[in-house]
Amino acid sequence: MSGKSFGFSGFKLKSASSSSSSDKVNLQSKFPIQSAFTKPTYGGNTFSMKHSTEEDYFDSDEGDDKNQSKPYQSASDSDESEEDPLDSFMADVEKKAKKDLEKMGQKSEKKSKEIKGTRDDIEDEDDQESYFRWLEENPNAGVQGGDDDDQDIEYDEDGNIIPPEKKKFIDPLPPIDHTQIEYEKFEKNFYHEHTDICALNQTEVDDLRKKLGIKVSGASIAKPVCSFAHFNFDELLMKQIRKSEFTTPTPIQAQAIPIALSGRDIIGIAKTGSGKTDAYLWPALIHIMNQSELKPGDGPIVLILAPTRELVQQIYTEAKKFAKVYNIACACAYGGGSLYEQTLACQEGVELLVSTPGRLIDLIKKKGTNLQRVTFLVLDEADRMFDMGFEPQVTSIANHVRPDRQVLLFSATFKKKIERLARHILVDPVRIIQGELGEANENITQIVKVFRDGPEKWSWLNSKLVEFTSQGKVLIFVTQKANSAELAKNLEEKIFKVGLLHGDMHQDDRNKVINEFKKKPDIHILVATDVAARGLDIPTIKTVINYDVARDIDTHIHRIGRTGRAGEKGVAYTLVTNKDKEFCPLLVRNLEDTEQEVPQELLEIAEQVPWFKNQRTKNFKTSSGKTGNMKFKQRERPGLGLNTSSGSNSNKSSSIRPSIPSGPGTDRAAVLKQAFSSQFKTSFVSASQNLITSSAVPSSVKFQKRDSNEENGDKKKKSRWDNS
Repeated sequence: MSGKSFGFSGFKLKSASSSSSSDKVNLQSKFPIQSAFTKPTYGGNTFSMKHSTEEDYFDSDEGDDKNQSKPYQSASDSDESEEDPLDSFMADVEKKAKKDLEKMGQKSEKKSKEIKGTRDDIEDEDDQESYFRWLEENPNAGVQGGDDDDQDIEYDEDGNIIPPEKKKFIDPLPPIDHTQIEYEKFEKNFYHEHTDICALNQTEVDDLRKKLGIKVSGASIAKPVCSFAHFNFDELLMKQIRKSEFTTPTPIQAQAIPIALSGRDIIGIAKTGSGKTDAYLWPALIHIMNQSELKPGDGPIVLILAPTRELVQQIYTEAKKFAKVYNIACACAYGGGSLYEQTLACQEGVELLVSTPGRLIDLIKKKGTNLQRVTFLVLDEADRMFDMGFEPQVTSIANHVRPDRQVLLFSATFKKKIERLARHILVDPVRIIQGELGEANENITQIVKVFRDGPEKWSWLNSKLVEFTSQGKVLIFVTQKANSAELAKNLEEKIFKVGLLHGDMHQDDRNKVINEFKKKPDIHILVATDVAARGLDIPTIKTVINYDVARDIDTHIHRIGRTGRAGEKGVAYTLVTNKDKEFCPLLVRNLEDTEQEVPQELLEIAEQVPWFKNQRTKNFKTSSGKTGNMKFKQRERPGLGLNTSSGSNSNKSSSIRPSIPSGPGTDRAAVLKQAFSSQFKTSFVSASQNLITSSAVPSSVKFQKRDSNEENGDKKKKSRWDNS
């Protein structure tokens, strides 16, 4: 053991002879053997295996790390040391590009230095420009992250937040190329003109349209009818029509149904409660019965789009009532209902589908239905759909329907957006207008009550409700949701059973309230926001009360249109205070257009609005005792200072003399006219008129009265030389 010495840190070997050691070194250099105690290290091109001391053993790790951190260097004679031609070319290109950029920068600096007379206060960025630039560079500034970033806050018509169930904006359908789709041919002209209608000449047709209050425009228009027998419907449909207690067609039905059965596109502009729903439903059923049956996977044949879920349900109920006689499958789809159940109903095969635009797009994207078989497209209350922001969705849906389809568009107004859509999706349409555009139903009597404040308005309502409920159902409109709940609570305290309808309610709750109001005889009053202004068709509503005025005149028209349905009479009360003065001018015009009575108190509030006051001159009473606006007469410029006489010239001049109008802004003009009249009265005198002394002529000058002979020309004119 003398040759070895062991310790805690390692061990040492006794040195061998020189000859033996040299042989071992040669062998290790040729065949290196690694052990747990020796670790090879690389330094340049040499190979080392020896650790003389234990410090060298531990320090060798640091050396290895340093050697490993050095970059790899290939041998001078290796292939990798040769430079790649592509790398050298790209390096030259980069050098040239850098040089070019430097030269361009130097030139731009020289030009900027040569410019003289620059204004730093104009050229430099101001605060607003820098803020806009910062917003562009930081588009997500101020946006708080979270899982609900893709959800937008949605508000109902009362301004209350709705829990966001989906995105507010629904992406329209992608474009489609109809040339790549092979459609089956279909028939759309099923009208057989009755012999009585065929015998009418053009004069009689014009008289009939005038009697119905209908205006039409277009080419080759079908004649209107007078009776249901003239439609030539089959007995099954006629039996159901008689069961629904229809006696005669409404004016819009008398003209629109023959045109729709002829296969023509229609633009129908009709007031609320005109019966336009049946005007397109009955031709739609005839259209379905003349098409081939649905195959598995086919979509609907008739598609009806409506803006609100209430209107969709109303149309669906009416369609189901008449479709059951032909065993036609109907379905409705709207937001708030179960998408799964609506998808199943569509996949089972429906021939008539009533839907809102947003839910229809959802069904199409989820493969719940398709529009390949749609040949009859109806857009009901298109103006309302556009007001709700559905223009791109409606346009994309219409573009997905085959180009040769039949389209019926119905609206209460005809704005520019509706006209643009009509030009895009309708082909040679017939325009039917019942009454004036946007006018209220003539079967509705409008009464406006003016109050000082809210408590006085509540007292009037409380005193009149017993009378109103004895006549029929009462619908009360309130603008805000909170106010509707408060009003319903106050009415319930007065022992009235009241229904409440507003935008925050779930769809099932809305349907329950509407059905109870329709069917239960003990619920006579319904308090609602504008969510019920459209699509609520209850014939038993005899009184509508606008407890709060509407936001615009279109909403007002549709509010009061909930009464006076299907030819029935109704009364609409509008309660106004001084806070509603901005709406009063619009209400005055609406009352005048429908020949309703305008209270003087309402007119006084309306005249507080500057633009309305400037447009009106003064009020007058018509022969019927109703209030209207002053009508302007055509004015001509006569000679000044002419008086009335029995001569022909004087009669002519007096007939064109205008009377000076009285009213605000006319006193100054009257004074100027009188001044010029007094100054130049002697210059404008008729030849046969007697001379009248004017205030402009001195009093010393006296005029002689002419004899009758002088007037007749018998006496020779006397010369001044005769006195000499």
